[in-house]
Amino acid sequence: MAEITHWADVVADEVLIKGKKHLVATGITPSGHIHIGNMREVVTADAAYRAVADKGGDSEFIYIADTYDPLRKVYPFLDESYAEHVGKPLSEIPCPCGQHKNYAEHFLEPFLEALEHLGIHPKVYRADELYKEGVYKDAIKQALVKKDEIGAILQKVSGKSPAEDWNPFNPICNECGKVNTTLVTGFDVDAETVDYSCSCGSTGTVPMIGGGKLTWRVDWPARWKALGVTVEPFGKDHASRGGSYDTGVAIAKEIFDYEPPHPIVYEWIMLGKKGAMSSSTGVVVSISDMLKVVPPEVLRYLIIRTKPEKHIKFDPAQPLLTLVDEFERLHANEDASVKDKRVLELSQAAGICHTDIPFKHMTTIYQVAGGDFDKIMRIVERAGYDTEKEKCIRELTDNVANWLEMYAPPFVKFSVQDEVPVQTASLSDMQNVFLAALSDMLSQKDEMSGEDYHNLIYSAKEEGTELRKTIACAMDVDPAELEVNPKEFFKAIYTAVLGQQSGPKAGWFLSSLEKDFLVQRFKAASEYRP
Repeated sequence: MAEITHWADVVADEVLIKGKKHLVATGITPSGHIHIGNMREVVTADAAYRAVADKGGDSEFIYIADTYDPLRKVYPFLDESYAEHVGKPLSEIPCPCGQHKNYAEHFLEPFLEALEHLGIHPKVYRADELYKEGVYKDAIKQALVKKDEIGAILQKVSGKSPAEDWNPFNPICNECGKVNTTLVTGFDVDAETVDYSCSCGSTGTVPMIGGGKLTWRVDWPARWKALGVTVEPFGKDHASRGGSYDTGVAIAKEIFDYEPPHPIVYEWIMLGKKGAMSSSTGVVVSISDMLKVVPPEVLRYLIIRTKPEKHIKFDPAQPLLTLVDEFERLHANEDASVKDKRVLELSQAAGICHTDIPFKHMTTIYQVAGGDFDKIMRIVERAGYDTEKEKCIRELTDNVANWLEMYAPPFVKFSVQDEVPVQTASLSDMQNVFLAALSDMLSQKDEMSGEDYHNLIYSAKEEGTELRKTIACAMDVDPAELEVNPKEFFKAIYTAVLGQQSGPKAGWFLSSLEKDFLVQRFKAASEYRP
């Protein structure tokens, strides 16, 4: 059976037919917290960029932050004082925390730091700088001269006629500083200036270089031409019939004489039961927050494993553990398929620490140790894991600590009780006998693995085993007639140590605790009488 080619390699094959040199572009407006949903575009672009390079193409990768876009409204996370800035370019608005150059950088800087952790290294452009440096100057001239032609394209492709006073260029008012309240009243191609009137009551003239920006449906194809974009992913909203990609294609060809980039249309990432992520609605999990709780390669894997045209369900609570488990199993599988190996390859983030400790096991170790790193290292060593990469273990420990604090459901959390829990008073005679027998047997054994503990407890079901005989004798019944339910024994263990009837995977849990502690605790619990 033929191996299935990974979607990124399919994209690479398609674009390399058109030529060997390619510029992969991606861009996001930093108007709010840049979240996991936004990350799909960037990781998709990075995968395409890597695939083109892997196949011998001359590949470049850029990221454009749309910092010259206006603030649309006072979002839920903003102070009402930002009402006066609605309509101004993001790059010209004060930073919400006062620690960054402007509003756009407040959200952009942590995102760019997150990209470093994800092993994504595009050349970064800021739209306000591109406009101020004159990169769009020629496109602005063409758009102003061919305004009516562009309007006809928009009407034909989108089915919507532009307003009579519509113009492809939006000047920034010299008085109020807004970019969405002005109307073009004239322009001078030679002087490279644009005249305008503003709803604030002022009129004026601005330079084409830095004095305003093209409207989105014109800005996008102008960017393709100005920067030489040949491949670009974008959300399904832009890909709708008559949408901004369709109009962009026509404008690129007919106005700017440029072949539009190869499209990679992606679906949304859905946050649990809350729906598609959106900064404006507050339905978000920021990339920065997720990198506090999960290894970068797992976040890449979340996107790399799924074709762009399929939506992704993401839940940072319990399902996140399933995602991490899936990645870890695949990483450890030496017989993985060619496609799965390619998924892992594209999920790699250079310079990232690796440890052989499963994330889920560390959630147990961390809580058993009460977060004490020295205790964690002793447990890790006792469990047989490699302790050489202490830095990596510390990073994993921090991930787990943050996940437990930020997203873990209550039933995952536990704490080892310092004294015998009062709940042990409710244990049955059989459970007390089991704990006493287990205490006695453990006192005669060396440190055991999780599998050893598991097998020992289940041995109570087997004829002729020491544990079964001991329990039967204490209960004064024939060992052959002893009815054993291991689930009740596990409940007894969790009750004696945690004060609750359930807990983490028993083998990992017990092997994480000192054997001498278990011997004393099980004996004390079996004798506990309030």
